[in-house]
Amino acid sequence: MIDRGRGDSTAASGGFGVLPGRGIGSLFEAGAIRSSSPLHPTQIQPASLDLRLGEKAYRVRASFLPGKDRQVGTMLEALASDEICLTGNGAVLERGCVYVVPLMESLVLPGDLSGAANPKSSTGRLDIFTRLIADHGDRFDLVEQGYRGPLYAEVSPRSFSVRLRAGSRLNQLRFRRHPTGEPQLTSFALGDAALEARHAKNALVDGPLNLRDGVVLRVDLSEPLSPKGVVGYRAQKHADVIDVDRVGAYRMEDFWDPLPARPDKRLILDPGDFYILASRERLSIPPDLAAEMAPMDAAIGEFRVHYAGFFDPGFGAGADGRPSSRAVLEVRSREVPFILDDGQFIGRLVYEPMAELPGELYGEAGSSNYQGQGLKLSKHFLSC
Repeated sequence: MIDRGRGDSTAASGGFGVLPGRGIGSLFEAGAIRSSSPLHPTQIQPASLDLRLGEKAYRVRASFLPGKDRQVGTMLEALASDEICLTGNGAVLERGCVYVVPLMESLVLPGDLSGAANPKSSTGRLDIFTRLIADHGDRFDLVEQGYRGPLYAEVSPRSFSVRLRAGSRLNQLRFRRHPTGEPQLTSFALGDAALEARHAKNALVDGPLNLRDGVVLRVDLSEPLSPKGVVGYRAQKHADVIDVDRVGAYRMEDFWDPLPARPDKRLILDPGDFYILASRERLSIPPDLAAEMAPMDAAIGEFRVHYAGFFDPGFGAGADGRPSSRAVLEVRSREVPFILDDGQFIGRLVYEPMAELPGELYGEAGSSNYQGQGLKLSKHFLSC
C-alpha cells in the first residue's frame, strides 16, 4: 500500500482525473461496469481495468467505426465473414486479418465519467493491433461520458498469429471523472510548465528533461541494453503461433532477431518490420499522476511508436526514489526505410492527474511484469 506522504496532493485534490483501482471497484459494485463473467481481482490495475474477450470473434473484411447512428452489432451482421468460437482452448487469429470480439464487460456510466482504452503492454510487444469500439462511436479507444452499452475489441495480429480464448486480456480501460458540465472527452494533460515544476521536486526522468507537450523520450542505440548485448529486437516474418495466455513459454530466438549495437549508433527501419527498442531515459511516474505514451509529430520521421501507451502510478519508482525503468518502444516504419540515430526523439509521455491517490501502486501488485525494466520483450518469452 502506498505511503500517503508520497506524491503531490494538489494534483489529485479536485476529484477530477483518472480513477484509481478502488474507484473502478466501486463502479462494479454500483453496476456501472457489468460483466457476463464474475470480475477477477487481477483485472483491476492501479489506474485501469483489464478487459476480457468474450466467447466469439468475428472476422471482418476491414476495420470500421459505427458512427453516431449505428451499433457495432448491426455492422457485424453486414461485415462479418466468419464466426469463431473462443471457448475451451480458444482459436488462432491469423496475422494480417481483422477481427472484432465482443467483450465480457459492458458499461452503464454516470454522466461525469468517460473512458479511454489502450492495448496492454504485453499486447503491444507482440504487435497485436488492438482498439476499443463502442456503439455510436466515431473514434477508436474512446468512450463518451455517460455511455451505456456493450464494448468490442478490434484485433489484428501484425507480426505473429496468436491463440486467444474467452477471458484473454488484450486491452485496458481508464476512467476519467469530469467536472459537471465539462465538454465530452476533455483532456486533463499537465502542461510543460507544470511538468518542469514537478521534475524539479521529484525527477520524472533520470537525465535532462526535454518537453514538447509532454516529456520527450529518446531512443537508446548506443550501448547494449540486454544481457545478450543487443539494443533491440526485430520480429521474424514466419514464426509459430503465440498463445497470449502462456507466460515464459517461448524462446526469444524462435520469434525475434537480436539487433547488436552498431559503431555508428544507427538503426535502419525497414518498412513493414516491427521493432522492440528502449528509451534512453529511465522513468518514474508519481503516485498522483498517470501517463500515456503519445507519438511525436509525424513530421519528425516516417515511423510510429506503437500503441501500448498506459503507464500506471508508481511505474519506474526505484528503491532510492530515482527513476528506474526504461520505456519499451514498439516501433514500425511507415512507407520508406528510415534511419534512427542514437538519442533521436521518438515519443513523448503525457501526464494527467489521478482523481485520488491509488491504494496500490504499480510494482506492488503481483501482476506487475515490467517494473524496473530495461530492454524487455513481452512476458511470454523466457528471460533474455
